Amino acid sequence: MKSSGANKPRAGAVRKARKGPQVGSGGQGRQALEGKKPTPKAEDRPYHPAGKAKAAKERFVAAGGNARRPSSSTGAPQRPQQQSRPQRPKQTDEFEVVTGRNSVLEALRAKIPVTALYIATRIEYDDRVKEIMQIATKRGLPILEVMRPELDRLGGFDSVHQGVALKVPPYEYAHPTDLLDKIVSQGKVPLLVALDGVTDPRNLGAIIRSVAAFGGQGVIVPQRRSVGLTAAAWKTSAGAAARTPVAMASNLTQTLKAFKERGVFVLGLAGDGDTPLPDLTWAKEPLVVVVGSEGKGLSRLVTETCDAVVSIPISAATESLNAGIAASVTLYEIAKQRAKK
Repeated sequence: MKSSGANKPRAGAVRKARKGPQVGSGGQGRQALEGKKPTPKAEDRPYHPAGKAKAAKERFVAAGGNARRPSSSTGAPQRPQQQSRPQRPKQTDEFEVVTGRNSVLEALRAKIPVTALYIATRIEYDDRVKEIMQIATKRGLPILEVMRPELDRLGGFDSVHQGVALKVPPYEYAHPTDLLDKIVSQGKVPLLVALDGVTDPRNLGAIIRSVAAFGGQGVIVPQRRSVGLTAAAWKTSAGAAARTPVAMASNLTQTLKAFKERGVFVLGLAGDGDTPLPDLTWAKEPLVVVVGSEGKGLSRLVTETCDAVVSIPISAATESLNAGIAASVTLYEIAKQRAKK
């Protein structure tokens, strides 16, 4: 009678004997008790805030302390690898409309390209309207008198046009590197604000206004997932957009890295930042302040690129500040520290 095989060991259930000499614990236990090497200093750890600060200082010194382009050994200026020039976002219309007496007057003073000036019938003339008419007449601009419903339609029914509007071509953005070159060539200490995913045009307008008020020289917006200089942003800036250049970056992270190569410190704004704003020690150095989106804040890649992430001390009862207010508070603090001798 054949055996059923019920008592045979199951295949694979028997541990195979290892060939060769068996290795014991050896000195592993002693090595564990000996401890590890001394903990590196904070400034020697590349991802520690102190390490980032040290690296930023070294870059600043290597760049000569003025954010100029680094020079080669032959003394000839060396232009870093350029990013592709961003394409202007597609517009649904062939023009933008700037509304409001302050915005229109500042735009005309700045001599931006204008297609036509619209004036409401029976408008009440004040000093601003008189100057608007004088500049438009001197430049030979078409002046069209229209009914207020037509102005409502041009500027959007939720806009406050105050009886005047300008038709202007779509905004021509500067290139970030060219903007930095221009600031340095004028002998100024760069102070720029970059937006990371800010989509509210009113925040953009408020930031442009604050940059102009506190001695900044420009704003940088990314090409994607960000608001551009629309009519709403023009309106909120109260005319500051006419004298504060806005640059567009095809890749914000790469732009910030290029700025860092030239000794510009990159400061991010976040509620959980490592450095409280009053403790900022880099205010007098070349700076670009990065403001995150209204909901998500700074993106991961941008956060990793920042030399420091700064927080604004606020009351515990308040959850956060919006992008426009946070940028204004930060720029005020920087301007205050730069004014000190």
